[in-house]
Amino acid sequence: MSSSRTKLVLLGTGNPNPDPAHQGCASLILVDGAPYLVDFGAGVVRQAAALTQVYGGAVEELEIKNLSLAFLTHLHSDHTAGYPDLILTPWVMGRERPLEVYGPPGIAEMSENLLAAYQEDIHYRLDGSEPANDQGWRVNAIEIEQGLIYKDRSVAVEAFRVEHGGMPNAFGLRFTTPDRVIVFSGDTAPCENMLKYSQGADILVHEVYSERGFLEKDDAWQRYHAAHHSSTSQLAEIASVTRPGLLVLNHVLFWGSSEGEIL
Repeated sequence: MSSSRTKLVLLGTGNPNPDPAHQGCASLILVDGAPYLVDFGAGVVRQAAALTQVYGGAVEELEIKNLSLAFLTHLHSDHTAGYPDLILTPWVMGRERPLEVYGPPGIAEMSENLLAAYQEDIHYRLDGSEPANDQGWRVNAIEIEQGLIYKDRSVAVEAFRVEHGGMPNAFGLRFTTPDRVIVFSGDTAPCENMLKYSQGADILVHEVYSERGFLEKDDAWQRYHAAHHSSTSQLAEIASVTRPGLLVLNHVLFWGSSEGEIL
């Protein structure tokens, strides 16, 4: 969705299932051309590159080297599998400052481990004949709690805790720009914080699973999904209470249902 100042682009709406038609969870908010990334599932950089004019896209203000600020809802792999790509590829494309990432406790350790895993690549690019700067590969990882976690002249970002089974640190995110309020649920079962922080949103990006497909699961999987995620009817109730200007479905577990049946 676009306006005079704010654009929202879904880079990936998938889940842990390797559906070739849906990349890993990732969204991009552009405010006056500045990119703010939410989650970084598999394919995140390639999906963003497809928007750029270099690769035939229509978002003229976006360049891959400018992907330097990201926010993470939780540490599950379908939201983080693109993290090495996000660290390294924009640097190769010319990013000259460290990547800044705001995420749950554990994001700092994940960042350190990934940088250690790619040390041979990093050292070769720095010490070999390839022109490379010594800043763009670095990561500043800021571990968050509930509350205001980021603010600049264009955007304020609030994090709020959501209920994702037994995961201790799962967050939703509320972005306030000059002309939009955009809320991301992350992965969550219905909870009071979703109702509270979604109030007044112009756009609510929320995960969902097919209730019909859920009823066909065995007891163990039903217990799991009921504790970790939101069904189509539960999301309808959330939207009826919070009444966002636009409801966008994300992390959709179709389980054989069509898009029409989900809606």
